[in-house]
Amino acid sequence: MKRIAIQGEIGSFHDIAARQYFQNEQIQLICCPTFESVFEHIKRDPTIIGMLAIENTIAGSLLHNYELLCNSGTTIVGEHKLHIEHSICCLPEDSWETLTEVHSHPVALMQCREYLANHPTLKAVEAEDTAGSAEYINRNNCRGWAAICNSQAAKLYGMKVLEDKIEDNKHNFTRFLVVSNPHKADFLRSLEQANKSSIVFSLPHEEGSLSKVLTILSFYSINLTKIQSLPIIGHEWEYMFYVDVTYTNLTRYRQSIDAIIPLTKELKILGEYVQY
Repeated sequence: MKRIAIQGEIGSFHDIAARQYFQNEQIQLICCPTFESVFEHIKRDPTIIGMLAIENTIAGSLLHNYELLCNSGTTIVGEHKLHIEHSICCLPEDSWETLTEVHSHPVALMQCREYLANHPTLKAVEAEDTAGSAEYINRNNCRGWAAICNSQAAKLYGMKVLEDKIEDNKHNFTRFLVVSNPHKADFLRSLEQANKSSIVFSLPHEEGSLSKVLTILSFYSINLTKIQSLPIIGHEWEYMFYVDVTYTNLTRYRQSIDAIIPLTKELKILGEYVQY
């Protein structure tokens, strides 16, 4: 049985993503209040696997998770893309006429911004989790409160779904990363089948430094699928660059990494894994 640490409660999107990724396998979920807690569990017990959202097609990148990942010492062993659909739900006794507040994770609230704008009497309240909002309302019998979560979570916690698929954009997907202790990584992935890599590096503050790196990756036929820069705290105008690349030839990929290392101040491979 695999033990998976997720941020959020049973019924959350992290829960759904974990069950889809590890389908046909027995898993035990460890529900954590924060992403920091996910990495703390892995640090305490190397056999625990983590699953965390890293970017959304509407909300963009979860920048804090990039920093946590980089500093955690874990390795990315896989990824999973999940279609995100939101529902608004409440206690069975409530209705549109009795609702005054809607609770959910801030990203979920943002993804339903247009919908909520059409219900101006509802006060939007940020919470730690989508499913956790439904669970809290049910457990504390919070009359007049609604939650935005997946319809599965609503039913799980005995909530009434008022409307389904309320997200503003129907092409709403979140990408999740599967991470583990580096010493356990080879039990969860096959480097021979890997075709994607996530790396992070910093560069000297010189003209054209990033362009030189990208040119070398192009020369080796390495496809750049994402680049995200984050400032280095305490170093004005210096950045860490988080880059995702895909490749079809493992040897050429390894050669490209060897070629760009001399151009960087620091480079770390966060993980090599299979992109489906």
